[in-house]
Amino acid sequence: MATVTKVRKDGLTEIRWHGRGGQGVVTASEMLAQAALVEGKYFQALPEFGAERSGAPIRAYTRISSNPVRQHCSVTDPGIVVVLDPTLIGAINVAEGVGEEGIIIANTPLSPQELRRKLGLVKGRVLAVDATRISLDTIGRNIPNTPILGALLKAIPVVKKESVLQAIKDRLGTRVNPNVVEGNLRAFERAYSEAKEG
Repeated sequence: MATVTKVRKDGLTEIRWHGRGGQGVVTASEMLAQAALVEGKYFQALPEFGAERSGAPIRAYTRISSNPVRQHCSVTDPGIVVVLDPTLIGAINVAEGVGEEGIIIANTPLSPQELRRKLGLVKGRVLAVDATRISLDTIGRNIPNTPILGALLKAIPVVKKESVLQAIKDRLGTRVNPNVVEGNLRAFERAYSEAKEG
């Protein structure tokens, strides 16, 4: 699978996350940034909240670079868009600002080809993974953030897989019981394996 994506001339990769409150959108953004920190990269993770309640649409942004990150604003021209809630596809324009070389990774039971048609995309890369099903199978709850991280790393290794797995352990290890941590690690691995591009 190709790993070419829209990376700016200054080596900056910008990711925009879409989801709903309670799905772990902000946590996923922060875990990816934590993995970048472990690797000695520059990073930024920013949440954007509207109404702060469970189920409300939210965005988060991650920037990763080999150079210092100077901007502190939302990502309007992302190289990668990650969608954690399939009900947002078609309800809002999740592909806004994505260029011809961009990547969209979505939590959906749709095939990549069906997802591409629903998004109205001709160019760029589209990956689909049923992160909801995976999280229900492995964690027992609909929290698709760790599986979607697996799909993201399959699409493009912005950081090493091992760094993200360590970030998941670090983030969840002191907060939840070991079975939940292990379930999240399995969810990541399954999505990494099951994500399909088309």
